[in-house]
Formats: sequence, C-alpha cells, structure tokens
Amino acid sequence: MKKLRFLVSLTTRENDYQLEQAAAAQDASRRLGADLEILYAENDAITQSTQILKAVQAAPELRPDAIVFEPVGATALPQVARTAVGAGICWAVLNREAEYLSELRKTSRVPIFSISSDHKEIGKIQGQQFAALLPRGGSILYIQGPSENSAARDRTEGMHSALPSKIQVTALRGQWTEESAHKSISSWLRLNLARKGGIDLIGAQNDAMAIGARKAFEDSGRAEEREQWLRLPYTGVDGLPKTGQTWVRTGKLKATVLVPPNAGQAISMIADAIKAGSSVSERSYTVPSSFPALEKLARY
Repeated sequence: MKKLRFLVSLTTRENDYQLEQAAAAQDASRRLGADLEILYAENDAITQSTQILKAVQAAPELRPDAIVFEPVGATALPQVARTAVGAGICWAVLNREAEYLSELRKTSRVPIFSISSDHKEIGKIQGQQFAALLPRGGSILYIQGPSENSAARDRTEGMHSALPSKIQVTALRGQWTEESAHKSISSWLRLNLARKGGIDLIGAQNDAMAIGARKAFEDSGRAEEREQWLRLPYTGVDGLPKTGQTWVRTGKLKATVLVPPNAGQAISMIADAIKAGSSVSERSYTVPSSFPALEKLARY
C-alpha cells in the first residue's frame, strides 16, 4: 500500500481538546507511517473552507488521500466535501452530524463518514453531576459553546434532560476557549447580575471555559467576594490527562466529563478501509464518562 497523506483540519490552537486531537492524529499517522498535515482554522469557518479547498485543488501528487476535520461552522462544509470526494479524497467529519454524508456515500467508493462524541450523553452526564453536587437544588451559571454549534446545542439539551427542576440555570456564551469564558463572565459581573441572585455552581461545556470562568472570578471584586466565588464547585467537559483531570485532582475543578479524542481513530479507520478495500459505517460514536464517578460526587 502506498504511503498515505492525511490532512487534519481543527478549529483552534486555543483549546486543549483540539490540541489533544492533533496529538492523537500524529500518533496514528506515525504508527501507520503516513504523512500528516494539521491546519487550524482559528474558529473561522471561511478560513477553514479556504484552507481545505486549497489542499483539494492542489496538483494531484500534492493532494491528501484523506481529509479529517472538525467543523467550525454549522454546515460541516457540504460543498467542500463534494469537491473533495469528487477528487477521490476520503472525507471524515469529527464531532458533528452531517446529513449530506448519506448522499455522498451513494455515489462514491472512498470512505465517507462521521465519528463523534455523543454530545447529548455528555450533556446528560454533566446534568447528573450538577444534580449530585446540588442535591437540595440551587442555581447554576452555565457557559455554553457557540449558538450555531450543534455540539453545544446537544450538550445543552442533554444537560437539561438530566437536571432536576429544583436546579435553575443561567446561561452565558463562550467560544470553547479560556479567554472567551473570561470575557463572558467579566461582562456578566459588570452588569451586576451576580448580586441579583445566588449562584451555587459554575458549569461550562468544556474545561477551558470552566478555567476561564474561574480566572475571571479571581480577577474580580473585593477579596471577600472573590473567596465566595472561588469556593463554589466548577465543572467542565473533555477531561484530558494534562488539563481537565489534573484540574480535578488539584481542586480547580470539582468534576469533568471524559471525552476521548477521535481524530486518530478516524485516521486509523480510513487506513484500515483502504487497506482492506472495505466500507466504513456512516456514523460512529465514542463513549464519555464522569470524572470522578457520580457516586463519589454524590458524597461532596
């Protein structure tokens, strides 16, 4: 089998999960002896589209054999996908449902599929964590990802499905980065909303935003107020060994949700399918879990 060339397109360098995706892709490529190029769209869908199209439209000897990408925008780039598949390039979408995949699979033999975290299950686990940490009810300040992002919407839906009615949620928006959560919390504090009702827990849809929220409270107000904010439990999602899991162990976060990176798995699935001349299932899912276990949180 010839040496394969993979292009991996990720959303931003400013997110620990995306960096873990890159590391997983590098590990898989080394194991397979494949060439790998990683691009970052810096949270801009137009940039991502342009970067991928440039690779697709390169001279045949320079084109990747497969494109693995985590979409920035809401559409998962259907026109770019059609162009890539038309050029005989394998196409894998990470962490997003893409309805156009079924159509492309009907007319092409190259592997075309999505592999995703189960975002509703992630949200459900986080909702269960909230319930365990606030058994008598209370109020949560909840930092979501971008409104146009289906992962953020699914995590919110899953969270609400597991949340008892005695827990109230105030939602803010972030962009999956520590900086964006810091700005969101700082703006919220300036509006004095913090003094209009007690908050019992800070939850975020990823660990980076949870830490950004914590740092915003560290930078705010009087010392007494800061201490009150920092005594609250903070939770996130991703649970990577060097960040989320470490932050739980050191007490910066009370809990996180473990979300296995899947870029390396996508690369391996493509390589195996090409080698065997076999097909790949249209959709695959990784399995999240609570860290620490829900039973341990219930004793908090």
